[in-house]
Amino acid sequence: MSSIRFICQGCRQPMRLSQSTGTLGLETTQRPAASTFTSAQQEPRETLVRGPTSKVEIDSEKLPDASCSTLPGDGKMFGDSAKNFILLGKFDSARTLSNIQNTTRDIFDILTGEKYVDHPLCEDCTDKLLEVLDTQLIIVDSENENYKYWRGRICEEEMKTLQEELEGLELEEARLVQELKEVEKKQERVAEDLEAAQAETEMLEQQDKQYWKDYSNLKWQQLELQDELKSMEKQLRHAQIQWGRLKKTNVFSATFEIRYDGPVGIINSFRLGCLPTVPVSWKEINMAWGQTALLLLALSNKIGLEFQRYQLIPCGNRSYLKSLTNDPVELPLFCIMKQSTCLDLKFDQAMMAFLDCMQQFKEEAEKGKWGLCLPCRIHVKNGLMEDSGSTGEFYSIRTYLNTEEQWTKALKLMLINLKCSLTWVSLRYQE
Repeated sequence: MSSIRFICQGCRQPMRLSQSTGTLGLETTQRPAASTFTSAQQEPRETLVRGPTSKVEIDSEKLPDASCSTLPGDGKMFGDSAKNFILLGKFDSARTLSNIQNTTRDIFDILTGEKYVDHPLCEDCTDKLLEVLDTQLIIVDSENENYKYWRGRICEEEMKTLQEELEGLELEEARLVQELKEVEKKQERVAEDLEAAQAETEMLEQQDKQYWKDYSNLKWQQLELQDELKSMEKQLRHAQIQWGRLKKTNVFSATFEIRYDGPVGIINSFRLGCLPTVPVSWKEINMAWGQTALLLLALSNKIGLEFQRYQLIPCGNRSYLKSLTNDPVELPLFCIMKQSTCLDLKFDQAMMAFLDCMQQFKEEAEKGKWGLCLPCRIHVKNGLMEDSGSTGEFYSIRTYLNTEEQWTKALKLMLINLKCSLTWVSLRYQE
């Protein structure tokens, strides 16, 4: 085990432990090492001194240089070299040299104080240190006395001032507490108002959403109505155009077309009459009579004429006249015979009755301001049509005892009168 050497940290001289310090802990051989170390830290400060060698120390020159031994029986230890020290006493199993070294260093820490000077120190350096500490203590005591003196003089004035400030602060505190209470009350009212405002905001948001929804629906309806309006305007414009065209169009002229193919008269593409050289079927002739009856009825309705003796009933190729006398008889304006001439008396009577209705229309049309003047005269009793041209001949409308040429010529003259009547009514209709 190596020897322990200590050097003074002030003068850098080797130093020896005093007997009291060297034997510290050896007297309590019955204590454990840990408890001895703790009790050593709690003892009052002791100074390390450099003095004469105690009797228990052995001269370092007589001991081996780098070893130490434990004497048998009493537990004494010795070591070599003048710079080593010897600890005497009995050790228990836990009391080793390392523990002693740690204990000694802790004692030096307590004695010297690590904040001011390193350890260990010799006796002279310790005296110097104590003188410095005494001087500092005297200065601190003087400053403490001055502080107490001045504190006693200023304390009363400051106490009054501080008392006044304290009273002011207490009043200020009471005022602030009152204000705090008022602020808390205001905060509660503001919180209630905030809740009410939030509820109102939510309601307004709902109303706003509903408003925009209604606005969108109304906007959509507006767009649809605008589209419908534009469509109706276009339809109206188209109707106006068509109406303008129709105003310029003669309904009777557009409905009934009368023309001539030589000696044969044609109404709406149906030939009325026949010739030996131009055979015409009775079906076509019947259709032509139906169109002729329809034309005369339309013209009479236009001028407000009601026939006196007969009633026209146009039914296509089965048209007829109905007698308005006491013995009503239906007179057919059609012939179903296959011969070129028809000897049916009723058919002849129907054609003569048709001339009677046509004469009534002529007489009624001549009464107005725009009097009608027909080119061919009508002889109702004889059933004749008079050609007002250069010849001045008469043509019978009957088929009995008549030729096809004469009968066809009479029908043509009748269509000439109807065409003039159609033109007259068209002009009057335009007026």
